[in-house]
Amino acid sequence: MKKENNHKILLHVSGREIVIYPCLSPGSPIFYLNTFEEEGERVHQALRSMECQDFTLAAISGLDWHHDMTPWEMSPVSEGAPPCTGGADEYLRVLTEEIFPRVEEKVQKPVLWRGLAGYSLAGLFAIYAASRSTYFSRIASISGSLWFTGFEEYLSARGLAGNITHAYLSLGDRECRTGNPYMKTVQDRTEKIAALFSRSGIDTVFQLNPGNHFKNTTRRTAAGIAWCLTASKRIIPDTDRNFFENS
Repeated sequence: MKKENNHKILLHVSGREIVIYPCLSPGSPIFYLNTFEEEGERVHQALRSMECQDFTLAAISGLDWHHDMTPWEMSPVSEGAPPCTGGADEYLRVLTEEIFPRVEEKVQKPVLWRGLAGYSLAGLFAIYAASRSTYFSRIASISGSLWFTGFEEYLSARGLAGNITHAYLSLGDRECRTGNPYMKTVQDRTEKIAALFSRSGIDTVFQLNPGNHFKNTTRRTAAGIAWCLTASKRIIPDTDRNFFENS
């Protein structure tokens, strides 16, 4: 990121908080990042150390996590976990019809393309949104909850909207090592979805990083966005893997 802008813009739209880290260059892309714990600042700082084109980051928080990020209802996957209540379609409407206009009136025009990124259930939502909307060109699903019941089957039948050109998927290499019957399928399902994207002509990478679901979440999210900002297909080099291991 060459043309840094030290100021940020705070918006409140439909009960959600959006922090915009605007780019100074016109004709740049914008990445939307749905966050669980307001990690947008940490991701933005990580991206400043990575070589990628100038872009605007819009980090969204204040989400009803198990409602806004889930495509349909699903019972709790473990004892004490909340149920998923399937509000993704309504949140996608809010995102595209209410949040986009408010955010993009604050940034340099024109917007080159839009990307969507997220971790865990937000990684699931990024892919689901890309199957329902033509607003996005690039998506990053980091440790996406692609174990979600029926999602692989849904995506195999529907595919992604035609505007998607790049897709980045990643997991920790220990995420499938669990006794939970849902979550133990996550690596197999993620690999199958990545293969589906590749067969569809989408520039796709599946990256396996060391650690479990909660390892290096900020750096891994930033790495996914950074890859999407590149123009050509590449696997993150081994030096980056060593970086993750030594963080």
